Amino acid sequence: MMSAAIVLSACGPKQAKVPAIDLTNLDTSVAPGDDFYQYATGGWQKKNPLKPEYARFGTFDQLSETNVERLNDLFAGMTTMKTEKGTVEQKISDLYKQGLDSVKLNQDGAAPLKGILDRIYSIKDKNGLVELVADMHNSGQGGFFGAYVGSDMVDSDSQILNFGQSGLGIGDRDYYVKPENAALKEGYRAFLEKVFALAGNPEPKKASMNALAVEDVLAENSWDSIKERDVEAQYNVYSSETLQKSFPGFDWNAYLTRRGIPEQKKLVVGEPDFFEKFGVYFANEDLSILKDYLAARVISGAASSLSDDFYAASFDFFSTQMSGIKEQKPRWKRAMQVPNGILGQAVGKMYVEKYFPASSKEKMETLVENLKIAFSQHIDELDWMGDETKAKAHEKLDNFIVKIGYPDEWKDYSTLDIDPDKSYYENILAARKWSVADNLSKLGKPTDRTEWGMSPQTVNAYYNPSTNEICFPAAILQPPFFNPDADDAVNYGGIGVVIGHEMSHGFDDQGRLFDSKGNMSGWWTADDDAKFKAKAKILAEQFDAVEVLPAKDGQPALMANGQLSLGENIGDHGGLSIAYTAMHNAIAGNDPGLIDGFTPDQRFYLGYAAVWAQNITDQEKARRTRQDVHSLAVNRVNVSVKNFQSFFDAFGIKEGDPMWRPESERVHIW
Repeated sequence: MMSAAIVLSACGPKQAKVPAIDLTNLDTSVAPGDDFYQYATGGWQKKNPLKPEYARFGTFDQLSETNVERLNDLFAGMTTMKTEKGTVEQKISDLYKQGLDSVKLNQDGAAPLKGILDRIYSIKDKNGLVELVADMHNSGQGGFFGAYVGSDMVDSDSQILNFGQSGLGIGDRDYYVKPENAALKEGYRAFLEKVFALAGNPEPKKASMNALAVEDVLAENSWDSIKERDVEAQYNVYSSETLQKSFPGFDWNAYLTRRGIPEQKKLVVGEPDFFEKFGVYFANEDLSILKDYLAARVISGAASSLSDDFYAASFDFFSTQMSGIKEQKPRWKRAMQVPNGILGQAVGKMYVEKYFPASSKEKMETLVENLKIAFSQHIDELDWMGDETKAKAHEKLDNFIVKIGYPDEWKDYSTLDIDPDKSYYENILAARKWSVADNLSKLGKPTDRTEWGMSPQTVNAYYNPSTNEICFPAAILQPPFFNPDADDAVNYGGIGVVIGHEMSHGFDDQGRLFDSKGNMSGWWTADDDAKFKAKAKILAEQFDAVEVLPAKDGQPALMANGQLSLGENIGDHGGLSIAYTAMHNAIAGNDPGLIDGFTPDQRFYLGYAAVWAQNITDQEKARRTRQDVHSLAVNRVNVSVKNFQSFFDAFGIKEGDPMWRPESERVHIW
């Protein structure tokens, strides 16, 4: 099934040239066979010491910083022009100006919270509390659990209601239940005490302890992050009637009615045992304790939108204690993030008009097609998969929806009201409420497969199993991901692997469960299913063996979590494998030979490593290892490349070298 690959050469309007491989980014004092990540990125790390406003800074962040400056220029220009009420320009500029206005924010203090906090503490019974929870959820404020509208996993054309565990202020249950996290947990309690005091609570210490006690119960009953990755176990069908019968203790009918979505014939509950225990707990817990918990959720969620003392308290815990960030970002950066998030596509439209030429989209379309050709070749050549499953795999690959740059139709924000006479927090809350209403409006309607899950100015990419789509926003098509002045080997090692990574998500341990239409279905034969799981297990164990942080102060060494990061690791593994083939397809009959003293294979792997150059604090390493489904950058390089003979051959790596992995311990999936 091999087709002629298209070679991507630099053409079109020229901007300032960026070296394909910046030789100063290398650390040639280290041999590639000793530590390839250090060899390939050590010079970059030395040139880019971690700034105090970051817990992690890498090439992704460099691109994001460029975008921040671009967007800030756009926003600043709007503040000096007269904008008409109701236009996106008015909404962006007013939100931006309110975020910059420290005088007004500090004058307001906790006043914007007074109405909601007064309501919380005036509630007389559990019925009132149920209505409050529904109203909070309608305003995008968390509490106890989550509920949202999304695609039905077995009928992807339908939009249904989904319930999932939630309500933890620190995010992950392990922070609450594992003794090695006791210091961080106490730091969180102290943060709650601080913001309760700032909000005027007469007993802030008691309130913080009550709130934490509720979160402890929620955490104890929550699924851990590994179990949460079991998408089949999370598909549990109920109706509004059976929901109430199955999980008594919380008035689900009143909750759904208050949210404007009563009498659901079909809904999905992600973690039934969590909701069973929650209902019992809610019915029996003291009302005053539950009030303190909901007040904590409101105050914590508002802290970054209030006065400097609230923001400082939030920064001290969530940024400094949890991630090791030493310095707050300048106010203009924080201010521009808000309209960029709330009005993402409106901002994106302005961004692509100025910074994303049509030629870039054409180049990306060519790259995607080349990667699909290579992926198809790999499916044909798999020695572990049978013909029946291969046919279905080809069908899924052929039916990928590919989204590049920006959507064909932009989101309409005309019904979102941003009022400069209201407080900054009130406007942010109004935007959250608008977003929730937008989500709920999809309930019972056909799935819109044209909708985008990221804004064009986002430096990232994604795969969505329910729509079988891969999406590459405009902002990622820049060096080091894609460089119009670079040779094919470097570009395929960068953006090529990114494309292959997202395609491979359609065939990772979760994505593979969904067919070409995005429905969770059993399209694998039992034998092929078992072989896939055996190979995935080997990959997970490769990462499990990596020490992230050594034992310290009586605490055990922190090891990488290969099961938590399995999907992303399969994505990297598949991306490398497929992009390497696509690169060789592209240069077949036109091998450029040595460039900068490196062969195409060497440049491919150097291009891949360059994408992951970064510096990171130990606290952030620990936080991400516990919570993030992505492996740390060093492991995305050093652990992943050791499965490929082409890597060993490229750099002359042999048995006995630290980067060597015996063939018997390697794995090849896609």
